[in-house]
Amino acid sequence: MCAALLLLPAGAAAQASGYSAVPIAMPAKANVMTRATLWKCAGDTCTTPQSDERDAVLCQLAAREMGILTAFTARGAPFDADALARCNARAR
Repeated sequence: MCAALLLLPAGAAAQASGYSAVPIAMPAKANVMTRATLWKCAGDTCTTPQSDERDAVLCQLAAREMGILTAFTARGAPFDADALARCNARAR
């Protein structure tokens, strides 16, 4: 496992253990805070390396702060359409 991580680019290794959210409209600020989780936004994606929140709760918090999300990935696994719809029910 460690050897495999060494072969991945730094961003890919962080993506596999972190979270990403793609809002319809990017936040005005490059950093977004949800409870105790700091998201860094660049391009069309906001990312955070880790969180103590459950995946579904973290998605809902992100949607509440960033607006409707077109995609959400938790530890390398994208949310399916149903999970994303439940998440977006909390969007601002």
